[in-house]
Amino acid sequence: MEKVQVFIIGAGPSGLATAACLSKHSIPYIIAEREDCIVSLWHKRTYDRLKLHIAKDFCELPHMAYPTDSPTYLPKDQFLRYMEDYVKHFNICPKFNALVESCMYDEVMKCWVITTHNKVDGPIIYASKFLVVATGENSAGYVPEIVGLQSFRGEAIHSSSYKSGSNYVGKSVLVVGCGNSGFEISYDLAVHGANTSIIIRSPLHVMTKELIHLGMVLSMWHLPLKLVDFILMILAYSLFGDLSKYGIVRPDIGPLTLKAKTGRSAVIDTGTTELIKKGDTKVFGPISCIRGNLIEFADGNERYYDAIVFATGYKSTANMWLKNDKSMLNSDGIPKNDFPNHWKGSNGLYCVGFGRRGLVGIAHDATIVASDIHANIEMADFN
Repeated sequence: MEKVQVFIIGAGPSGLATAACLSKHSIPYIIAEREDCIVSLWHKRTYDRLKLHIAKDFCELPHMAYPTDSPTYLPKDQFLRYMEDYVKHFNICPKFNALVESCMYDEVMKCWVITTHNKVDGPIIYASKFLVVATGENSAGYVPEIVGLQSFRGEAIHSSSYKSGSNYVGKSVLVVGCGNSGFEISYDLAVHGANTSIIIRSPLHVMTKELIHLGMVLSMWHLPLKLVDFILMILAYSLFGDLSKYGIVRPDIGPLTLKAKTGRSAVIDTGTTELIKKGDTKVFGPISCIRGNLIEFADGNERYYDAIVFATGYKSTANMWLKNDKSMLNSDGIPKNDFPNHWKGSNGLYCVGFGRRGLVGIAHDATIVASDIHANIEMADFN
């Protein structure tokens, strides 16, 4: 059994930010990553045209700014370069291919017992005073259950496996999901020559990157949230007009309030809205069932498709290996308490990156978690 002060699970932005903040307090740690690289979601499960939707000023990890010559909205390759530089700067050395099988708090030893498995070294057991769950909300792709999906004879993939529309030229493709991934993948498919449709089931706000940036700036000025939302919705309406006749219905509450209450972000338009208005991208409601390559919609429409891309989000897998947590996470592996009180459990258990606030939320979590661990260590040393 290897003993360590802090054990971090996950070498994505959340785990790396936590490691950097612990380093600032000179607190030793081990960081375990199930994949063979850092930020594996960005490396392996994102599409080629991905960019940060939020300006870089709001996306920095703790204690290291982006290069001054980097664009306002970083593309995928430059964000990955930033993460590589971040690891080098703070001398972070994750244990790769380390699959966490179980984490249990031992009441006798007063520590967390973590069992990991590596193909080369086999099982390794650690004992840690503090445990940081940094696997985030996006651990495993979620695909909904649809009647007849198994009968679909075309390609059906989750958005985490989608790379580029160049693979779908001339094909009929249905995108299931109307979040940022769904909208951006729809656009990428359409501009590459695919006959594209998108399913929009829920009300959503369509914004531009500039509007979201304005909202964040106004919020920093401590303007009332309702006033900021009102300004954003007026400006969005002036840009896009009434989208309800195209199948895009606006929620009853504003974009920032919606994000704060539910974690659902506004959709950043990259050109999809114009394609929908022109009829180049078709909008449909829920799927009723699938019969081979024929997809039947709840409103009675039927269409044949060559491929389906499920941009239906992710789910947490923390409950699969976190065995006896009684206070921090619910049955879905998501914090029971809302932001900003979501980050701490009992017995030295913490989570980073579960606040539904993107990279700015990760920076907040990592900073406060490292500070709390430092305070607890100092208190123990004093006693």
